[in-house]
Amino acid sequence: MRSIRAAAVGAVTMSLALAATACGGGSSTGGGSDDSPKTLTYWASNQGASIEIDKKVLQPELDKFQKQTGIKVKLEVVPWSDLLNRILTATTSGQGPDVLNIGNTWSASLQATGALLPWDAENLAKIGGKDRFVDSALGSTGATGKDPAAVPLYSMAYALYYNKKIFADAGIAKPPVTWDELIADGKKISAKGKSVLGAEGGNGSENIHHAFVFAKQHGADFFTSDGKPDFTNDNIVAAVKQYVDLMAKDKVIPTGDAEYAQNQSVSDFAKGKQAMLLWQSASANLKSQGMSDSDYGIAPVPVQSGTPGTGTQVNSMVAGINLAVFKNTKNLDGAAKFVKFMTSDDEQKILNTAYSSIPPVKAAQEDPAFNTPANSVLKNTLATSAAALPQVAAESQFETTVGTAVKNLFAAAAAGKAVTTDSVKAELAKAQQQMPAA
Repeated sequence: MRSIRAAAVGAVTMSLALAATACGGGSSTGGGSDDSPKTLTYWASNQGASIEIDKKVLQPELDKFQKQTGIKVKLEVVPWSDLLNRILTATTSGQGPDVLNIGNTWSASLQATGALLPWDAENLAKIGGKDRFVDSALGSTGATGKDPAAVPLYSMAYALYYNKKIFADAGIAKPPVTWDELIADGKKISAKGKSVLGAEGGNGSENIHHAFVFAKQHGADFFTSDGKPDFTNDNIVAAVKQYVDLMAKDKVIPTGDAEYAQNQSVSDFAKGKQAMLLWQSASANLKSQGMSDSDYGIAPVPVQSGTPGTGTQVNSMVAGINLAVFKNTKNLDGAAKFVKFMTSDDEQKILNTAYSSIPPVKAAQEDPAFNTPANSVLKNTLATSAAALPQVAAESQFETTVGTAVKNLFAAAAAGKAVTTDSVKAELAKAQQQMPAA
């Protein structure tokens, strides 16, 4: 349930700036590793439909690692609502795990704290080298020009999921390729009494992901080349307005979705209440809610015109989970062995199959198990039409402030208030004012 991470991002304040002076993690108290080189502590993010499901997926693999190496791994699955704040607390207190999952968009921000082990050439050699990983996944592992702060573990991309029966009943033969086509299809679907497109309007992280994609499609970036926020330039304003207008003007997103923040739009889709869903690697999530693979199709996220690709044809952020090590762990050798194990070809196949994600390891990604029609869409998106969120030190604050701005605009639309170029620009200006000084 990756998008629950919004609550974590939304809770971030200036604590990240305070953390930037710290170098904690991996202590022998407060949840870190004990003095024994035969023990590691691992914070895993909640990837499955529940924490218990994650434990069932991960524990057999950790037992396998212990059998191979003699190193016991103490597992804690941390909810997205707590994960980022737990990590920030660990960086300032010096009391954290040895190994942990991080959302890949946080890589540069957490790298700036100085708490994570840099994956330089020597450390990457311990796990088989940099060339084992897909380039798009490596693009979300830290700031440009610096050694990665983490290594890719699970890769995901956004796609358009559509209900085949609702489409057939509305006389729609194929999924939309452009936003204009989606809006036109929406009128046919609405005429049949169904909701068109789900959204998590109250979920800051989902908001920023879509705002980022629309910005790319408008040829815009939220940051200048020297890393300064540029949230109010005309193309950014137009991009955010176009996304919010899917509710405010085009009426394809229901106004009730302005309050959604806990994956309710996924449940609506799984229950057949709406025709379309924009989501990251949703198959396992939908299956856990009783939806059969034959009930829905999967297609690339729409673009402005033409077909998805590079430049203004970008249609997804590079989503995923990275694996990081606190650099002052007392068991660096064991942590490196664990990262090597988790990113091995065999484990990549097991774990990414369990979570319906895509292996960021090239050899595993080429396995026939990941050549399903759904996975082909995701793999092609990651390879040809996805872009990494800004890898800047203030990225977490960016997610928080702009995600909140979009949330406020959805709330205004749901309340029947006009969403104008001026009102969008005012919200984005407020967001930019809340960004920390460089």
